[in-house]
Amino acid sequence: MEAIWEVITTASWMKWVWLGFHVFLIVLGTAITREVAKRLLNRVALRVGETQTLWDDALFRAANKPLGWAIWVVGLSFAGNRIYSDTFTRVTADSIFEHVGTVRAAAIVAFIAWFASRFIKEFQQIVVEPRRDGTASRWDPATAGAVSKVLRASIAISAALMIMQAFGLPIQGVLAFGGIGGIAVGFAAKDLLANFFGALMLFIDKPFAVGDWIRSPDREIEGTVEEIGWRITRIRTFDQRPLYIPNAVFANLSVENPQRMRNRRIYETFGIRYEDISTAKKVIDDVREMLKTHPAIDTSRTLMVNLVSYGDYSVNFFVYTFTKTTVWTEFHEIKEEILLLIAEIVHKHGADFAFPTQTLHVENEINPES
Repeated sequence: MEAIWEVITTASWMKWVWLGFHVFLIVLGTAITREVAKRLLNRVALRVGETQTLWDDALFRAANKPLGWAIWVVGLSFAGNRIYSDTFTRVTADSIFEHVGTVRAAAIVAFIAWFASRFIKEFQQIVVEPRRDGTASRWDPATAGAVSKVLRASIAISAALMIMQAFGLPIQGVLAFGGIGGIAVGFAAKDLLANFFGALMLFIDKPFAVGDWIRSPDREIEGTVEEIGWRITRIRTFDQRPLYIPNAVFANLSVENPQRMRNRRIYETFGIRYEDISTAKKVIDDVREMLKTHPAIDTSRTLMVNLVSYGDYSVNFFVYTFTKTTVWTEFHEIKEEILLLIAEIVHKHGADFAFPTQTLHVENEINPES
């Protein structure tokens, strides 16, 4: 009996040694494969960096980390399968290695979702960056961010359901519960959903974007848009206060976007003295000619300089024209220059601007008795 037990013990020890050797070879092969893949990816990175297109760069950066981790997970799972498939060790290894295949399938789904999420982020960066020729970006940053968030959330939810199914969990019950629960949540969080759909409409209609100066004639809202979130939009007022507006408000709110003006308007009325009415025609003609030749005035737009009325103490003419710039500070510099040039033209013709005056006519009555 001792001899038989010794043979069995020796055979068992050899079995474990042989199994350990197989596992070692699998792990070593995995490490070598990962190193080879790393070197190949470094070479691919050099080639990709030399190309003019950005999509291959995005694809490489998105796949780099998930691919490296996937090699390790697949290799180690094969090692686990080797341990589990051995008839000698199956009895002792059931509790540890029987779910190796399931874990590997779930990990592959997770790595694919990770790659897709990273690629969407790279896609977002590409479409919001200015083109290499200096033109504007392909997409509005807020729209690109919204689309990216929705797609990544969809990928995460889909991957989670697939992993649950791989482990044998009944996803039908989860979906049914989600449908019933969605109705309850919808009633309880109607304001939150209204803000969400309000944000969705902002991303689709694009009445304004981050960085735009907006104002509303309906409410006291004016400032620069800093962030368009899923619930609120943050606006920085001109006195540097942050203003947080729920997105649902914009569904019933008139919004003016001066940032998208094509031009800025100069509309002013000037009054000269009645005693200078003989020079009014010359003044108006010279002002009109000055505006037509001024480099900052957009002559393709309406340009009017005309006598408009006889006032109580002045002869009035108005100037109606548009500047090429829409920048607020530049506009006021141009308007200042235009006003000073008009003053020079008025004074050049010996005229002057009128100011409120009253003339009293006193009749001298002669008393016959005096």
